[in-house]
Amino acid sequence: MILDQVKSKSNYKKDSTSEKPLRSILKTVSWRIVGTLDTILISWVLTGKIETALAIGSVELVTKMILYFAHERIWNLISFGKQ
Repeated sequence: MILDQVKSKSNYKKDSTSEKPLRSILKTVSWRIVGTLDTILISWVLTGKIETALAIGSVELVTKMILYFAHERIWNLISFGKQ
Protein backbone atom coordinates (compact mmCIF):
# COMPACT_ATOMS: atom_id res chain seq x y z
CA MET A 1 0.00 0.00 0.00
CA ILE A 2 2.62 2.55 1.05
CA LEU A 3 5.12 1.44 -1.57
CA ASP A 4 2.40 1.45 -4.22
CA GLN A 5 1.83 5.14 -3.53
CA VAL A 6 5.53 5.88 -3.84
CA LYS A 7 5.83 3.97 -7.11
CA SER A 8 2.58 5.29 -8.60
CA LYS A 9 2.88 8.90 -9.67
CA SER A 10 -0.49 8.92 -11.44
CA ASN A 11 -2.35 9.65 -8.18
CA TYR A 12 -0.02 12.52 -7.27
CA LYS A 13 -1.42 15.95 -8.00
CA LYS A 14 1.51 18.19 -8.91
CA ASP A 15 1.04 21.60 -7.38
CA SER A 16 2.88 23.79 -4.91
CA THR A 17 0.85 22.67 -1.88
CA SER A 18 0.91 18.87 -2.21
CA GLU A 19 3.62 16.65 -0.83
CA LYS A 20 4.95 13.62 -2.61
CA PRO A 21 4.33 10.35 -0.76
CA LEU A 22 8.10 9.84 -0.31
CA ARG A 23 8.29 13.09 1.68
CA SER A 24 5.48 11.86 3.92
CA ILE A 25 7.32 8.57 4.44
CA LEU A 26 10.56 10.35 5.40
CA LYS A 27 8.70 12.66 7.78
CA THR A 28 6.97 9.62 9.27
CA VAL A 29 10.24 7.80 9.94
CA SER A 30 12.06 10.81 11.40
CA TRP A 31 9.17 11.68 13.69
CA ARG A 32 8.78 8.09 14.84
CA ILE A 33 12.44 7.91 15.84
CA VAL A 34 11.92 10.90 18.13
CA GLY A 35 8.57 9.65 19.39
CA THR A 36 9.76 6.12 20.03
CA LEU A 37 12.81 7.27 21.97
CA ASP A 38 10.47 9.38 24.10
CA THR A 39 8.13 6.40 24.67
CA ILE A 40 11.04 4.13 25.61
CA LEU A 41 12.40 6.69 28.07
CA ILE A 42 9.02 7.27 29.70
CA SER A 43 8.33 3.52 29.85
CA TRP A 44 11.73 2.91 31.43
CA VAL A 45 11.17 5.60 34.05
CA LEU A 46 7.71 4.25 34.91
CA THR A 47 8.55 0.53 34.92
CA GLY A 48 12.21 0.60 35.87
CA LYS A 49 12.79 -2.20 33.34
CA ILE A 50 14.61 -1.49 30.08
CA GLU A 51 13.35 -4.74 28.54
CA THR A 52 9.73 -3.73 29.08
CA ALA A 53 10.44 -0.22 27.80
CA LEU A 54 12.03 -1.58 24.62
CA ALA A 55 9.10 -3.95 24.07
CA ILE A 56 6.60 -1.11 24.42
CA GLY A 57 8.69 1.11 22.16
CA SER A 58 9.01 -1.49 19.41
CA VAL A 59 5.25 -2.11 19.21
CA GLU A 60 4.55 1.62 19.31
CA LEU A 61 7.11 2.28 16.58
CA VAL A 62 5.28 0.19 13.99
CA THR A 63 1.70 1.09 14.84
CA LYS A 64 2.26 4.83 15.04
CA MET A 65 4.23 5.01 11.78
CA ILE A 66 1.29 3.48 9.95
CA LEU A 67 -1.19 5.80 11.67
CA TYR A 68 0.94 8.91 11.05
CA PHE A 69 1.43 8.13 7.35
CA ALA A 70 -2.31 7.64 6.87
CA HIS A 71 -3.00 10.84 8.82
CA GLU A 72 -0.56 12.84 6.65
CA ARG A 73 -2.01 11.51 3.40
CA ILE A 74 -5.59 12.26 4.47
CA TRP A 75 -4.65 15.81 5.50
CA ASN A 76 -2.92 16.27 2.16
CA LEU A 77 -6.31 15.68 0.50
CA ILE A 78 -8.01 18.38 2.59
CA SER A 79 -7.88 21.85 1.10
CA PHE A 80 -8.36 23.68 4.41
CA GLY A 81 -5.41 26.00 5.08
CA LYS A 82 -3.80 25.55 1.66
CA GLN A 83 -3.27 28.47 -0.64
